[in-house]
Amino acid sequence: MPSVNGEDEPMARPMGVKAAKAEAKRPVGEEGKNLQELRQMWEIKAKDLIMKDKLSKTKLLDSLLAKTEPLSELE
Repeated sequence: MPSVNGEDEPMARPMGVKAAKAEAKRPVGEEGKNLQELRQMWEIKAKDLIMKDKLSKTKLLDSLLAKTEPLSELE
C-alpha cells in the first residue's frame, strides 16, 4: 500500500513518550563512560571530605594541646 505523499516506503512512526524517557535513562556508549567518571569523581570527593575532617580534628587537638593555661569547660 503506497503512502499518502506518493512515496513507496511508509513513514516510520515517531517514538512515544515512555519509549523516549526509557531511551534517555539508558546509559549507552559515551553516556556509560560519563557515568563511570562521575562515580569515580564522587568517590574521590568523599575521600577528600574524610581527609579534611580528620585534618580539622587534628588541628583542633593540636591547638588544645598547645595551650598552657587550664582549659575552660567549653573547650
